[in-house]
Amino acid sequence: MTEGDSTRSTAEILEIMAALPHRYPFLMIDRIIEINGGESCIGVKNVTINEPHFQGHFPSNPVMPGVLLIEGMAQTAGALCIMAADAGHAKLVYFLTIDNAKFRHPVVPGDVVHFHVKRLHNRRSIWKYSAEAIVDEKKVAEAVVCAMMADPPSA
Repeated sequence: MTEGDSTRSTAEILEIMAALPHRYPFLMIDRIIEINGGESCIGVKNVTINEPHFQGHFPSNPVMPGVLLIEGMAQTAGALCIMAADAGHAKLVYFLTIDNAKFRHPVVPGDVVHFHVKRLHNRRSIWKYSAEAIVDEKKVAEAVVCAMMADPPSA
């Protein structure tokens, strides 16, 4: 997706990496399968047993930490607002708030998580999204996330 391009319907991993500064092992989305302008999108995370957090959470019963589900929602929202903004140059997105977080079912290796995010509103550089994490059409987590878009620090 090019800056200001609201006609794009998907984003592959290289486009996501161009939008977000996160890298393995902290990049929580593998692709974006649906983009509705700057209004909503669906990010996808393929959960695999070889992810480092499963070594300790929990070795005999691997469960994806809830905080990483929230991070996946936030990264999906961050990618959407960066790709939807006609910034003209690279931006960073910083978490401001997490509200109404709920965890409903465990996420385990082999699951495919779909992060559904919908823009609630934005004012200048502040963006607020409702987000849900869904596995096999079942809501596993939800939250409202708010972030601020800013210029990267000078080198």
